[in-house]
Amino acid sequence: MASDADPRTAPAAPSRLPLAEVEALARRAHEGQTDKAGRPYAEHLAAVAAGVRARGGSEAQIAAAWLHDAVEDGAVSADWLAGAPLDEATRAMVLAVTKRPGEPVEEYTARILATPGALLVKEADLAHNADPARLAVLDAPTRERLTAKYARVRALLGLG
Repeated sequence: MASDADPRTAPAAPSRLPLAEVEALARRAHEGQTDKAGRPYAEHLAAVAAGVRARGGSEAQIAAAWLHDAVEDGAVSADWLAGAPLDEATRAMVLAVTKRPGEPVEEYTARILATPGALLVKEADLAHNADPARLAVLDAPTRERLTAKYARVRALLGLG
């Protein structure tokens, strides 16, 4: 029984979750969720992580990509994130890309720009969100609204 383990002989908790465990955690946290197109949400997380990797992102950035929507979507709490065995840079990036209720987009994008590494995560997120193939399955008003929203965020982030 784990509670009976002698702390002097029990293995130390890892100082940081390996990337494979971050991925598994993110997949479990979003299990059963779907995106606006009805696809399993984990597909979006995987695409953002792959986008960060393809753009030369660090392990901390890839971990943040896997977790980028976890707090915002309620998959994990901010308290969990604060105590999670993650690199501090990963935690900071996840919080930077987490939209807060009622927050003006200008404040949101300023926080992303002020947080080292967060821009690359958000760039990969926007690229997948704005993928024409993904948007094509949405109704026209939703597609137009999201296209305009993503373009505005890209402009505020200097991503043109």
